[in-house]
Amino acid sequence: MPRPLEGVRVVGLEQYMAGPYCTLLLADAGAEVIKIERPGLGDPRRQMPPFAEKDGHKKGAGFMGYNRNKKSLALNLRDPKGQEVFKKLCGTADVVVENLRPGSMSKQGLGHIDMRAANPRLIWAIISGFGRMPGYTGPYSDRPAFDIVAESMSGMMNLVGFADKPPSWTIYGLADIISGTMAAYGIMQALYMRERTGEGQMVDSAMFDNMLALNEQMISYYSIAGEIGERGKPKNYYPRGAFEASDGWVALHCPDNILWGRLATAIGHPELKDDARTSTSPARCKHIPMIDALITEYLSHMTRDEAVAALNAAGVPCGSVNRANDVFHDPHVAARKMLIEIDDPKVGAYKFARTTPHMSAAPEPPTNPAPELGEHTRDLLKDLGYAETDIDAMAGADIIGVHKS
Repeated sequence: MPRPLEGVRVVGLEQYMAGPYCTLLLADAGAEVIKIERPGLGDPRRQMPPFAEKDGHKKGAGFMGYNRNKKSLALNLRDPKGQEVFKKLCGTADVVVENLRPGSMSKQGLGHIDMRAANPRLIWAIISGFGRMPGYTGPYSDRPAFDIVAESMSGMMNLVGFADKPPSWTIYGLADIISGTMAAYGIMQALYMRERTGEGQMVDSAMFDNMLALNEQMISYYSIAGEIGERGKPKNYYPRGAFEASDGWVALHCPDNILWGRLATAIGHPELKDDARTSTSPARCKHIPMIDALITEYLSHMTRDEAVAALNAAGVPCGSVNRANDVFHDPHVAARKMLIEIDDPKVGAYKFARTTPHMSAAPEPPTNPAPELGEHTRDLLKDLGYAETDIDAMAGADIIGVHKS
């Protein structure tokens, strides 16, 4: 049984996280993903620690995680012959994913307008900091960006952390991952539209847009109530947060009075359901120290597992605040098959996070290791009609890179 995207060819003009994560989603769904890399250098994440090392070989963990199930084509896009290879490749492709510096491909005559003119069915997805779609560009569109810039400018950083501390980022690369995911979502829509129209199109995924859309609660609260959220100062919902048990932390959230009543009863204070200080969520937000003290006292005599079991039994949604080692030993993670093993012939077998969603009528994602730099260059050029002598000549001129086993 094939994976959903088998037969779809994707070219990745990608580096770091956002583009590679987008094409990882497509590769895991069965697409043939051809990753374009600079000869001799490759994706910068190849050189970023930590490394898997064995018998003198080493690979960057981040590169291994985001580039499995792909092919590597080492190609110098600044050389005219390298550009010719790229144009031929785009003629055979269904999708191109680009997350390079804004405008860098268009300046070389290799951008989406040029390539779609030659292949009208081509879908070209651009992932950028601030958006590249004609008609939707703004004063920031030419700026480069990393995830923390998108988090800060979208208003998200202002809401993460505590009132007496500086604004905080969420997790490293969140804006990249969300933007890669939304680009893949846009590509799926474009592929579906192409089935009806026969035409490709541009897909524009901007980190700033995606983080702003993710921060919808900030938008709606300000639009409707004129509220500007403050870090660590809940105004509408409480309790919500991490509370300390005897061996770690437990996270819980009670957004309404029903759940609050269950929690109050569970911790031995059912009278607080009708107490004026705690009978409504806004009132609870004004008495946080008192509530925190009661919950902490209750949890202090329990392990995380005991607390989670007791509170879930009482109908209070909660979970332990897991560390990496907890996740690796979690029976539910195992049951969901969320850690897949990739056996790399050079550096050994390691586990990585499975991409989602699960699908009832499709097999599990493939588990091919991240490619060596230029590992598939020779075979791909042969498929494009290049003779062995031409390939050898281009390799000798550093127009392409060919991996030597």
